[in-house]
Amino acid sequence: MRCEGNRLSRRTMLTVGAIGGLGLNLGDFLAMRQARAEKKQYDFLEAKAQSVIHIFLPGGMAHQESFDPKPYAPIEYRGECTTVKTKTGEVFCETLPKLAGIADKLCVIRSMTHGEAAHERGTHNMFTGYRPSPALIFPSMGSVVSHEYGPRNNLPPYVCIPNVPNEFAANGYLSSSFAPFSLGADPANNGFRVQDLNLPNGVDDARFTRRRTALEAVNDHFVKKEKSDSVGALNTFYERAYSLISSQQAREAFNIEAEPANIRDEYGRNTAGQRLLMARRLVAAGVRFVTLTYGGWDMHNNITAGMRNQLPALDQGLTALINDLERNGLLASTLIMVSSEFGRTPKINGNAGRDHWPKVFSVMLAGGGIKGGLIYGTSNSTASEPDMDAMGPEDLATTVYHQLGIVADKELMAPGDRPIEIVDGGKVVKGLLA
Repeated sequence: MRCEGNRLSRRTMLTVGAIGGLGLNLGDFLAMRQARAEKKQYDFLEAKAQSVIHIFLPGGMAHQESFDPKPYAPIEYRGECTTVKTKTGEVFCETLPKLAGIADKLCVIRSMTHGEAAHERGTHNMFTGYRPSPALIFPSMGSVVSHEYGPRNNLPPYVCIPNVPNEFAANGYLSSSFAPFSLGADPANNGFRVQDLNLPNGVDDARFTRRRTALEAVNDHFVKKEKSDSVGALNTFYERAYSLISSQQAREAFNIEAEPANIRDEYGRNTAGQRLLMARRLVAAGVRFVTLTYGGWDMHNNITAGMRNQLPALDQGLTALINDLERNGLLASTLIMVSSEFGRTPKINGNAGRDHWPKVFSVMLAGGGIKGGLIYGTSNSTASEPDMDAMGPEDLATTVYHQLGIVADKELMAPGDRPIEIVDGGKVVKGLLA
């Protein structure tokens, strides 16, 4: 339910009409709504996480060769990889020995499920908490956080490393001023520099200020003539860009070369390690939501070799990230989420790979008020469907928002003055919470 000023939303008016038959008048209804709003404010004050690092593994990572091995299944189901015992007595695949050693800090969900076997549709689910709709483009979790909280410490609220990975990681129906900031380069590259972060050659601070003043005058003229989203969004974009360029603290957050050599080595001098290290630098400096991608996990062929090749760098870097955040007192306030658009088929195919499988897969969480040392939910003996505590993307998104102090059934405004809930139908999975 929504009220802007003295204007009631269409949904509010329909609700008032419905409750009239129950003997409640408008005053009763407004009192109920106020109580609900106060409860939501209380939920906001109870936020556990200040930042999120979303590590997305595009292509559909196999749960069997990572967080949910099936060592007692027939060979055509379990594959060739062996297992490693975790610190909590559970087992991960042999590909994750370092994460197994800190399993007491991790929460692994083994019962994620949805019905979308196409990459694009599965990706949409995991970034937005919604099934795709032909009528509306939904905003990503990062853009919703940007909308709800805005910048902190002159830094963009939502950053993608190295680039915006897909259209569903963007702002959707929200204003483009809530779109992610993209680094435009990989922090693992030698000579890494963030695009557009420094002044062009020949432009000093004085000239930069003159240009800004002139642009503000032009923009002011157009704002008075035109009230479109594009003008307002562009103004917001420029203001945030000025803050970023003019703030030494903000620019320093992106300076990965400032990290001690031993820390860079701990993460790994590779794509996964340096992207994860950059994510830590950004949340430590004040970025609210970081999305990073690593690898390609659409392994229809030779999955054993593929997983053994790609997972060690992620295993090292992710373990370093969790330990580093804990050392610096940031793990409790930083929620880490590792996801993929779906899992892989229970049986190995004829090309020694696995195909798309959305019926069950795994997600890993850590920090941000999430319970450590937890396996939540189970898949069945062949990892083909949930056995206990099935969990959908809407439940995951609702739980992440809850930890950030955002009420997931709050309504945002879509084009046409349409109130749309941030997440529709999800629940806070209290079993995940510390």
